Amino acid sequence: MIQLQRRALLSLTALFWAALAVPAGAVVGGKVSQNPDGLRSAVVRVENSTGELCTGILIRPDVVLTAAHCVVDSAAYKVVGVDRKFRARAVGVVAGLVHPTFVQGTTPRTQPGVDLALLNLQQPLGPAFRPVDLARVSRIGTGEYVTLAGFGVTGERAKRTARVLRETQLVALGPVRVRNQVFVVADPDRLAESAGAGACRGDSGGPLLVQTASGPQLVGIVSWSSGAMVSRQQTACGGLTAITPVRDHMDWILDGATRLTGRNWAPADGSYSAEGRWMSH
Repeated sequence: MIQLQRRALLSLTALFWAALAVPAGAVVGGKVSQNPDGLRSAVVRVENSTGELCTGILIRPDVVLTAAHCVVDSAAYKVVGVDRKFRARAVGVVAGLVHPTFVQGTTPRTQPGVDLALLNLQQPLGPAFRPVDLARVSRIGTGEYVTLAGFGVTGERAKRTARVLRETQLVALGPVRVRNQVFVVADPDRLAESAGAGACRGDSGGPLLVQTASGPQLVGIVSWSSGAMVSRQQTACGGLTAITPVRDHMDWILDGATRLTGRNWAPADGSYSAEGRWMSH
């Protein structure tokens, strides 16, 4: 554990100031999801009419949690899931809520706000889909193993590999504050020192989860990724993957979902209040 923490510190220090960091795309080094009872029931694609692609996760039958930078275009949005036979099922987005601290037009390194957004679907995707349980949202510590899922590409030049759900296992390196607070994960063998598994273009907004005997627990939402310290070409994939910790923003998520749908999701203590910027299509 001590050796991991030392290597992680060196990786983080070097990469945050030397490597290219951009909104994340597809899962590099991942395996295609094939379990009809697995993450495909909650992980979805977020697409818009300009062709942009992100990932998201169902937190209610008609509400998706994703990254704020995924929904800043003036465009029509839709959410696409895959059913038990992995056939695409699309539903339009009728409204959304961007975290009030998110600043549009910033880069991942200079973003001072929270990179989260909520999308209200025109209707639920259907009985084949099962939202993640927000009551089981968890935190992680350095050295813990987590699962990344996304519909992005397997490499920056592999555009045709997008829109397929893939998963990979990463290890938590720890929290980092650049302008905002993120938690960083990486390939457990490479630790971002050389290219390995991680998020790439199209994976932004996708979930990071802890797998347990009672099902997956949501940890965070992918915000951005970077290339490795040692790479033959400039890339934003295969190094670090930075996530927004969901547990830190549960009040806003619960309140925002209530505002979007009109249904109360009050937590156990009954106290929360949040606002945000609206979008509608």
